[in-house]
Order: sequence, then C-alpha cells, then structure tokens
Amino acid sequence: MFEEIYSPVQKIALHPFNNLFVKRDDLIDPYISGNKWRKLKYILAKAKAGHKTHLVTFGGAYSNHLVATAAAASRSGIKSTAFVRGEEVKNEMLLLCSLFGMRLIFTDRESYRNKHSLFEQHFANDDRAYFVDEGGASHEATLGCAEVIAELTETYDHIFCAAGTGTTAAGLLKGIRQQGLNTKLHVIPVLKGGSFIKDEIAKYTPLSDQLKLHQDYHFGGYAKTTPELIGFIKNFTAQTGLLSDPVYTAKMFYAIVDLQTQGVIDKDEKVLAIHTGGLMGLFGMKDKF
Repeated sequence: MFEEIYSPVQKIALHPFNNLFVKRDDLIDPYISGNKWRKLKYILAKAKAGHKTHLVTFGGAYSNHLVATAAAASRSGIKSTAFVRGEEVKNEMLLLCSLFGMRLIFTDRESYRNKHSLFEQHFANDDRAYFVDEGGASHEATLGCAEVIAELTETYDHIFCAAGTGTTAAGLLKGIRQQGLNTKLHVIPVLKGGSFIKDEIAKYTPLSDQLKLHQDYHFGGYAKTTPELIGFIKNFTAQTGLLSDPVYTAKMFYAIVDLQTQGVIDKDEKVLAIHTGGLMGLFGMKDKF
C-alpha cells in the first residue's frame, strides 16, 4: 500500500515572496495524509516482518495519527486498537477510526501517561500486537520522513516544518545530511516550551547548526489558537488557495511570513514549506471560524 506516492512541489504566490514553494504531502492520501503516511510506511513494514497483525497506538480524540493508523491497518488487512486520551466522546475523527475497524479504548489522562504500561496491561498475552507510539514517533518514522529530501529535484535555501514530537524534523535533518545539502532546516514547535524538540531530534540524528528552532509560534500551546492565527488562516487560504490546519501547518506558514518580515529569510531566497497534511484537524476547531 506504500509503493505509490503523489507529493508534488508547487510554487505559491504570496506577497512579498518570489520563491516560496510547498511540498504537498497533504495530497498523498486523504486519510493517511502527509507525514503520517511517511511515518507509518516503515512502521508497518517492521510490524509485518515481525509477523504482527495488530497495531496498537495512542492519541487524542482529534488525532490525525489515529485516523491514519486505522486506515493503514484496514488496507493492510490487520487489526488496530487505539488508547484515546480523555473521557469518551464522539466526533468526526473517531467516526472515521471506527469505520476503518479500529477499536477505541478511552483512557483517563493519568493512566495515559504510561503508554507502555497500558499496552502491557491489555496486550501482554497477544504476541501479534505491535506497539506504535503516539504520533508514530520511532526510528522507522524518521526513515520515511528522510525520503522527503531525497524526492526533491531542486535545492532550497530554507526548508520549514511544524513539529509536535520532532520525529518529522529528525527525518528531514537526516535527509539533508544524507544528500549533502547546505539547506537550513527551520522547525516550528507547536507546543509551548518547545525546546525539548531539539533533544527529541538528537535521539535519531546528530544535531548541526543547519537546524533552526523557532519557539515563539505556538499560539498558546498544542491545539491552541488565537483570533490572530485564525485570521491568518483565512487570509492565507484566500490568497493562495491552500488549506492549512490550526494545529500544525498554519503555525508554520505564519512563522515563514513573520521571519521574512524580521529579515531572518529574504523574499528572494528559495523557501520550501513541508505541508504535513492534518487538514482534518480543522474539524476540531470549526467553532473558531
């Protein structure tokens, strides 16, 4: 299921940029979208190699990762289960998970903190069950994300990505090193206090001065937003025809515009934004619009 990929690079018109491009990973698949596709590619391969037929993972009630895992498991003919953080709810995302056959186990936030313990409590006797961390964070995920760089046919002065766990950023930095590029990688943590992202990246690949971490674009924290960000999304979409979600990609695009205003990047430099998908995250914030 992971043999074909459609992820073009498109130039977008956004004042005052002359060379702003987007790697459209959001077009890879409607449900296994963006970096979720790339993260799950080698996770699923490893699970199959180990004769595992049951993916067990973790996420919040509006998690794109849960939908992606459910869809990937269904298409691969294997089972999936998710521990969902918080009280039992119903929403569009969890409906999709259920339709793809995923079993949902709602878990209080205290228990959720120890994911390996949850896995052992429920699946210690199931030798076909395979642990998939929240967001797909793993060495295998970085291998898939590194392939973004290998697919590029041109070089860029700057590459931008949003970050939740740092796994995608680690893969991109690994790819930049593998290709011997001088490109600067700008990472936009979407959580408050995002300095830990650098430590997470270091777990998978050596750090370098090509990595630039910008911690001031979280807009209050993970899944938090402000009227300013919502206004930006509306204007950005109207100007470019490109959708972004309030949790990840909108914060990245806002950062690109703001950093150009500050003079950190020049309007004539070649800039590539990695659109990591996640557009269904809009459903979780529809009341903000």
